[in-house]
Amino acid sequence: MREITFTAAAREGLAEEMERDPTIFVVGEGIGARGGNFGTTLGLYEKYGGMRLNDTPIAERGFVGMCCGAAMTGSRPIVDFMFADFILDAMGELLNQIAKIQYMSSGRLKMPIVLRGCIGIGNSAATHHSGSYYSIYTHIPGFRVVVPSTPYDAKGLFKTAIRSDDPVMFLEHKSLLNLKGEVPEQEYYLPFGKANVVRHGEMVTVVALGLMVHKTLEAAALLEQEGISVQVIDPRTVAPLDMDTVLESIHKTGRLLIVDESFAPCGIGAEVTAQVVSRGFDDLDAPIARLNGAHTPTPYSPTLEAAVVPNTETIAQAIRDLLKE
Repeated sequence: MREITFTAAAREGLAEEMERDPTIFVVGEGIGARGGNFGTTLGLYEKYGGMRLNDTPIAERGFVGMCCGAAMTGSRPIVDFMFADFILDAMGELLNQIAKIQYMSSGRLKMPIVLRGCIGIGNSAATHHSGSYYSIYTHIPGFRVVVPSTPYDAKGLFKTAIRSDDPVMFLEHKSLLNLKGEVPEQEYYLPFGKANVVRHGEMVTVVALGLMVHKTLEAAALLEQEGISVQVIDPRTVAPLDMDTVLESIHKTGRLLIVDESFAPCGIGAEVTAQVVSRGFDDLDAPIARLNGAHTPTPYSPTLEAAVVPNTETIAQAIRDLLKE
């Protein structure tokens, strides 16, 4: 099977869907002739022109509201907001319009809109370009929230997102954009709400998100040399969240660690913990552990930036500590 980058895989999925469905168009800053800040639409402007690859001014609430109306009236807009922090300027449109319109119309109106962009800490991007915020959108009824970690998942989940009649937050960690992985040439789709067991193990379950999936796999490989067997689960989507796969794993291992670069308070780890305590408490042999990024704005300094997020060694040590419980 061929290997392509995360960005190329998602872009290929977008190109396939745009060719199939003329109602799909993309809106964002720099996504036209320039091909996007991260190459997300590279080459598509030449094929489809400015009507379907529409460069915008810096006016997030304006173009998100415009796309909300377009989705209500039969189009399938994709908002490329570059960084997750930028879309916060459109929170009123997101929460009061996009997330609610299907309920408010008793299902008569659909909201087939995809909002995609980069999340995550890295490359000295500082605090205005390093947010993730997926726990916020998971909290709001109506959104589907996708956090892919591989090129294969990026393409399959993006194609599913584009075909969805619900609003989808498609959040891509910027440190994964150049990651290469196997992607089939034939068409495929991946369902929402189905986690991926990326490593099988017997002694501890680790649920990891986005970039942390890869950091956890590195930690698991190190711990294997110490005789520690780690099972790693990538949820892929956090709304819907596949708790059945997590609970099945804990039934086997008896221990759970959640690794999430984002903040701990009211985060995805808190939700996973609450559901495990409610539905799988008797399977636990130790308290649930969480490993998160520091609850602080992201520093610009590379040294400080590296200090506020989990890494391979801190994940490995958290697993060792959990096994001592």
